[in-house]
Amino acid sequence: QVQLVESGGGLVQTGGSLRLSCAASGFTSNYYTIGWFRQAPGKEREGVSCINRSDGNTYYADSVKGRFTISRDNAKNTVYLQMSSLKPEDTAVYYCAAVSGLLTRLWVICPDPGRFGSWGQGTQVTISS
Repeated sequence: QVQLVESGGGLVQTGGSLRLSCAASGFTSNYYTIGWFRQAPGKEREGVSCINRSDGNTYYADSVKGRFTISRDNAKNTVYLQMSSLKPEDTAVYYCAAVSGLLTRLWVICPDPGRFGSWGQGTQVTISS
């Protein structure tokens, strides 16, 4: 059974930085993709970024390109989301999620939360203005 545990959320000022972590366990294969999603009150869940565990290919939503960096530490089965130049509109609950397989069209799959079958509990990120 796949388990995902997020950590690293908190309260920071505009322009600050945070690093989120997603610790993954229970996979039976090394071929899977971890995605980061966020959901603000009253809004739909949004795909932010994702990374293939096997080849390291990545995807970023336009809203975070140049400010967020996703990375992985395969030895620790952990994916990180380094968030910089944070804005109040980045405020949301951030979730990590997983989908099995070696994905190639990340720009199609990663924005769609319905593609991901396993989810963490979420971590709150609040950016004060």
